[in-house]
Amino acid sequence: MGRREYDQSCSLAGALDRIGERWSLLIVRELSLGPLRFSDLVVNVGGAPTDVLTKRLRDLEQHGIVRRRPLDPPAGGSVYELTEIGRDLEPAMLELGRWGMHFERAEDVADLPPTHLANAVRLILRPPVDARMAVVVHSGDLSYTLRIADGWVAATRGAAENADLVLSGGPAAVLVALVAGEAAEAGIEIEGDRAALTRLRAMIALPEKLREETLAVAAQAAPAAA
Repeated sequence: MGRREYDQSCSLAGALDRIGERWSLLIVRELSLGPLRFSDLVVNVGGAPTDVLTKRLRDLEQHGIVRRRPLDPPAGGSVYELTEIGRDLEPAMLELGRWGMHFERAEDVADLPPTHLANAVRLILRPPVDARMAVVVHSGDLSYTLRIADGWVAATRGAAENADLVLSGGPAAVLVALVAGEAAEAGIEIEGDRAALTRLRAMIALPEKLREETLAVAAQAAPAAA
């Protein structure tokens, strides 16, 4: 079956013609954190058959959203990365993710893989334009740096030196600790400026129902942690 397109004189329909196929926007999600080899994309996107992922990448390349770049020797091979047009999708991607939180439950984060932690933190933050901060999150053997500036949260793979704050732990534990406050910190390690953590928590914006559920989850876990 070939690609199905809306074929309408509408920019929204045109956008969906290019990124509306299954897995396409999840590829953008993963490449928003930096270039990846195909094998890493297969793992990080999660559940996409390799032949389908290959076709989606080919389509995204054709539309100028993704490009494939050879790695310099001695690394060899190639990686996929977002183009400038692809980068322009990030704000829309994050806003769509925030809208999607209206349909999430607090327990949904229990199975969140470490590869998704950085973008999950980006989704819950609404920083003011004057905020400046570098935050590193560690989960498993993965590290990410989130740089907050000008009302935006940029995220990249790897740990920056001299970050204001470093949070380490499972993805669910990190997210719950951010939302629920000090009472939920038992499951994570915190390094750096506590005042920075307080400022970070003040930037969190969640649908009220999801916030209440998260606080309830934290309250139930507190006795076990104690």
